[in-house]
Amino acid sequence: MKKAILTINVISILFVLSLSARVLPQDVIWNSDESGYYTIKNNSIVLVSTVGKKDKDILTSSDVSGIEIESFFFSQDKKKVLIFTNSVRVWRYNTRGDYFVYDLKSKDGHRLGSSLPEKSLMFAKFSPNSRSVAYVSKEIIPNSFRNSSTRANIYIENIVDKKVTKLTESDDNGKIINGTFDWVYEEEFSCRDGFMFNDKSNKIAFWQIDANGVKDFLMINNTDSIYPFNVPVEYPKVGEDLTAARIGVIDLNTNDLIWIKIPGASNEFYLPRMTWVPNKDKLMIQQLNRKQNHSKYFIADAKTGSTTLLMEDKDDAWIDVRNTWPYQDKAGWKFINSGKEFLYTTEKDGWSHVYRYDIEKREEFLVTKGDYDVIRPLSYDEEKGDIYFIASPEDPTERYLYKTSENKEIELITPKVLEGTHNYQISTKSRYAFHSFSNYYTSPMQGIITLPNHNYINKDNDMINKYDPSKKEENPLEFFQITTVDDVTMEGWIVKPDNMDPDKKYPVLFYFYSEPAGQTGVNRFGAGRNGLYDGRLGEDGYVYVTFDGRGTPSPKGRKWRKAIYRKIGIINVRDMAMGAKAVFEKYDFIDTKRVAVHGWSGGGTATLNCLFQYPEIFHTGIAAAAVANQLTYDNIYQERYMGDPKESYQDYVDGSPIKYAKNLQGNLLYIHGTGDDNVHYQNAEMLANELIKHKKVFYMMSYPNRSHGIREDDAYPHVKLMFTDFLRKYCEPGGKVY
Repeated sequence: MKKAILTINVISILFVLSLSARVLPQDVIWNSDESGYYTIKNNSIVLVSTVGKKDKDILTSSDVSGIEIESFFFSQDKKKVLIFTNSVRVWRYNTRGDYFVYDLKSKDGHRLGSSLPEKSLMFAKFSPNSRSVAYVSKEIIPNSFRNSSTRANIYIENIVDKKVTKLTESDDNGKIINGTFDWVYEEEFSCRDGFMFNDKSNKIAFWQIDANGVKDFLMINNTDSIYPFNVPVEYPKVGEDLTAARIGVIDLNTNDLIWIKIPGASNEFYLPRMTWVPNKDKLMIQQLNRKQNHSKYFIADAKTGSTTLLMEDKDDAWIDVRNTWPYQDKAGWKFINSGKEFLYTTEKDGWSHVYRYDIEKREEFLVTKGDYDVIRPLSYDEEKGDIYFIASPEDPTERYLYKTSENKEIELITPKVLEGTHNYQISTKSRYAFHSFSNYYTSPMQGIITLPNHNYINKDNDMINKYDPSKKEENPLEFFQITTVDDVTMEGWIVKPDNMDPDKKYPVLFYFYSEPAGQTGVNRFGAGRNGLYDGRLGEDGYVYVTFDGRGTPSPKGRKWRKAIYRKIGIINVRDMAMGAKAVFEKYDFIDTKRVAVHGWSGGGTATLNCLFQYPEIFHTGIAAAAVANQLTYDNIYQERYMGDPKESYQDYVDGSPIKYAKNLQGNLLYIHGTGDDNVHYQNAEMLANELIKHKKVFYMMSYPNRSHGIREDDAYPHVKLMFTDFLRKYCEPGGKVY
């Protein structure tokens, strides 16, 4: 449930990928001495120099006969390249399509999997010895909904003789998924690419998902034929059986398959992360219990399948499954010292910090020390022992680059004058970084810097020279801090109306998300802008406000983030209501008789709860794709934050908007796509039934066959039309004198 805020990984888009498709971001590919990096320019793969030389064409558009290069991957010897093209969407990203392999010397190329259906290949990758390519192919089923991952198998193809070998099998039901994942693993663990070669190219380790024990949720398509038909999606809801997962290893010399012997039944635990241990015939695997508060790390023998428990991590609430480190394949940790140690992130001391773990000694050492959160680790310089990471110890609304090493204080690398949000992609040797920066009054800037001195290699991209702090005074947005009657301090922003009259009161629109998946009050470009409103709120006389309460991923320590455990719909809604009152006290030009609130997904849920639980504060609400009943959402996300429903069933009920729908006093517009495979449309109908039962007047807009973001078939402009019309009618714009 992550449609919280529209954020863009500027670095990945500008430097690596084509803009034509929503393909997965990938790490920047550097040449061996980091004197250049590879990117796509004019549909050609180009080596761009970091030392002042001219760009060098590696593979031109004419070499590939005009095939659109959406992403690319080199063989380890850099003699061949894989081209990904003709991509189609699988759940959130375009991860299925066609792959072509090209010889960079002869420019000869061919489509991989020529005997398989077009646009059926996923996650193709070279073996380390560059002789073969392995990929997943999904059986194409006519009229299947958004190309789900069922009936997926792993194949390997010899590049020279083009011989294709099928390595895995699905079952008669098509519910065995090999080398990729089902909806819930992708959505909640960011698991997509599910197989990898070992260093010697003679084994492939892979995940197998068995969706046979997962019930299908049946969506209904009423519009694409005169008779409706069901659209099934494997979807494990709260309290239902977990998706069964196991890990196998294929010996490519014999095609023998062994299964890793991980303790416990495959449908009682999660396996969110796995990778090969460098220079070993072993795997490192993370296992997570159903409550997601006990993580175990196993070392598995790839020959026998036996496992040894290496370490454990526990939390009274939940453990966050960490995303992959840059240049570390499918792991929530980073191997260092030739695989003898690894770095991992945990909140065991009350803050999100990086630890170094010695595998042989089974000892760990705290690397990042202090009362601050490591928001995202980026790089480890093996030569100097420095770790680079994103943090913001002084202001939770901002993001900066820091570095430290064991027994040293943290050092700010980003120039402090550039206040706001910074992103970096650091090179493999930590010599260079792609840097992007923005704040609420500065549009995104990009440049390449050297490390650790943060100098720009191209002076034309020197952000310090281009940055204009005077624009801050021209912008109507300002950041604020409030403290509620509950002694909860929150940060946010407010955008005031244009040309305010001090004798008038102005209507306010609050924007909330309020759950662990998103923070809205961040100082970046786009803050204070509402893409759902047709026009500009300030010009029409609205005040626009957001702030982040307890439970949001603000870098304010573990206690802040995990205060929401088993209290979604209670503690976060209380913070929003009391926060609204604090905003009213701070800004006396706000008209407390005209108060509106909006949000999408988790923010839609928050909107409903605000409107129903605190009708004396919030009078008008526009909620989209909301979870009206927490028991309808998927078990990974909802149980992570709300606990096992066998123990906390009443917490689910108490936090769900439908419990309070009878209290509606104001104006509600509810928006939902009937083809939403994330937050199901059944939430709209459950909510409607409850409101009908209590004879409440409300407005509801359904979008046929549209998914969670309601973007298909040009529907979004109509969403804007509905949003704007409803807000203007029921929360009248402009100042008033009372």
